[in-house]
Amino acid sequence: MNFSNHSRRAGFTLVELLLVIAILGILGSVVVVNFGGAGDKSRKAATLTSIGAIEQAIQIYKMETGRLPKTLEDLTVGINDDEPLLKSGALNDAWGLPFDYKVEGKKYTIRSAGADGNLNTEDDLTN
Repeated sequence: MNFSNHSRRAGFTLVELLLVIAILGILGSVVVVNFGGAGDKSRKAATLTSIGAIEQAIQIYKMETGRLPKTLEDLTVGINDDEPLLKSGALNDAWGLPFDYKVEGKKYTIRSAGADGNLNTEDDLTN
């Protein structure tokens, strides 16, 4: 049998295929590393925006009633037959956990547990 060089080189060698797979693996890991933290950054930004909206609702509540709300749920009930200041879904952070709200005298704190879900850790977000 007489095989020409052209017919023997028609496919890829195992080494060539492994090299392509290795390159694709490296590129895939670079993409995951570069974009892996983007979701966490956007959740932090969304949570800080929610905290700002809650602060505005608290200020309106205080102007209408003369006092701070005892709980954040007070903001989801209309004042004087008005529409509620917030919907109940707005009382959760971007990770789906409820905000922690504390009133001390004339001051208040709104806190999100952050990505780890535990309060009083370094990733907490607060007003």
